[in-house]
Amino acid sequence: MALPALDVLTTRVSGPVVRPGDAAYEKARHVYNAMIDAHPAVVVRCAGTADVVATVRCAAESGSPLAVRGGGHSVPGFGTADDAVVADLSAMQTVDVDDEARTATVGGGSTWGRVDDVTAAHGLATTGGIISTTGVGGLTLGGGIGYLCRGYGLSCDNLLAAEVVTADGSVVTASESEHPDLFWALRGGGGNFGVVTRFTFRLHPVTTVHGGPMFFELSDGPAVLAYFREFIRTAPREYGGFPAFQIAPPLPFVPEDRVGEPFVALVSCWTGTAAEGERIFDGFRQIARPVAEHVGEMPYGALNSAFDGLVPPGLQHYWKAAFVRELTDEAIAVHMEHGPKVPTVNSTVHLYSINGAVHDVAGDATAFGHRDASFAPVIAGMWPDPADNERNTAWVREYHAAIAPHSEAGGYVNFASADDQPRAGANYGTNHARLREVKRRYDPDNLFHLNQNIQP
Repeated sequence: MALPALDVLTTRVSGPVVRPGDAAYEKARHVYNAMIDAHPAVVVRCAGTADVVATVRCAAESGSPLAVRGGGHSVPGFGTADDAVVADLSAMQTVDVDDEARTATVGGGSTWGRVDDVTAAHGLATTGGIISTTGVGGLTLGGGIGYLCRGYGLSCDNLLAAEVVTADGSVVTASESEHPDLFWALRGGGGNFGVVTRFTFRLHPVTTVHGGPMFFELSDGPAVLAYFREFIRTAPREYGGFPAFQIAPPLPFVPEDRVGEPFVALVSCWTGTAAEGERIFDGFRQIARPVAEHVGEMPYGALNSAFDGLVPPGLQHYWKAAFVRELTDEAIAVHMEHGPKVPTVNSTVHLYSINGAVHDVAGDATAFGHRDASFAPVIAGMWPDPADNERNTAWVREYHAAIAPHSEAGGYVNFASADDQPRAGANYGTNHARLREVKRRYDPDNLFHLNQNIQP
């Protein structure tokens, strides 16, 4: 990027502009996934919407790649790129709650932990993710699977409006009544259509929940998974949990001699009464005796941040995802073959249940294109040592290939890796053709291409 363009940019924004050679550059260029080692031309720490407008226009006018960074959690590292102009929204974390309307207006750089903290003070919450350091923007634009989605829908189903900076530098509000085509596309179409600088969400009366993890012997895994498959078909919508494969971390409730071993885990979130939650959890205990568990009443935000310590910034990341209509016995057998090979305590496999309120929304009502799925498995490879990249990446790929015959075409875009771009059509599912039409309207030159890209 030419220096004159950078000099002009510094006069147009109020936030810090970080360039190569600056003291802050080394920290500014890194993202959550340490496998990404890009050197952008400039990182603009946007102080507000006006800074985003200036940054978008600078990239467009200079012909430079534009990377948009919200929470910075993108596994493919889409929040940076070599020689890119980076619009870093991390300073834009304002969260304002309207108690009467039960809504929250959230800055585009906010994390779910920030949202949870503010809304909890009002006795309210909305569907976030599973890790509290996840960015609100990335999760919502890709759909938004989380603990509360069976009861209240995906994050994108709770989106009421969005302030968006489009490719030509315009600032528009997208909602059901304004720019409805853009609003439709933002709810599942990823970051293809602009930079969302402000989100408005519907909130729900959620304060404390009853939940936590249970660890079961691998030998009990087939029975636990089969029971969960039948249970979740008609489970009360207050239940929002998922089975997993997880190496037991060194925590007080885990027997010391079992730390470091792989288990079939069940992570539960129950928003109803504690007594009813315990009755439901006892159903799992009837199937198999947990080796360890840490289940009880806690603030929703505590559960939503419970696993943050396992996934700090700086790990190597490589993930794959799928959608499943039916978790068959044959699919369970494949999971039982590959899941126990989870390579590190940081890595995991989650089989998210996405029925309930997710299925209440018509398949074409939002851009999220897989409303017919019942599960969204993710094979999340995460580890600290780059020397293990080849071996652990192979585990993810082999596992994903093995479940493919038992899955639908495509996977959840928020869990896709950089090499999943050829699968974009399948990942966006039944709405891909309409998404391309909206892309042509709002970003015909594909300025916003550092994402799971929809070609205009």
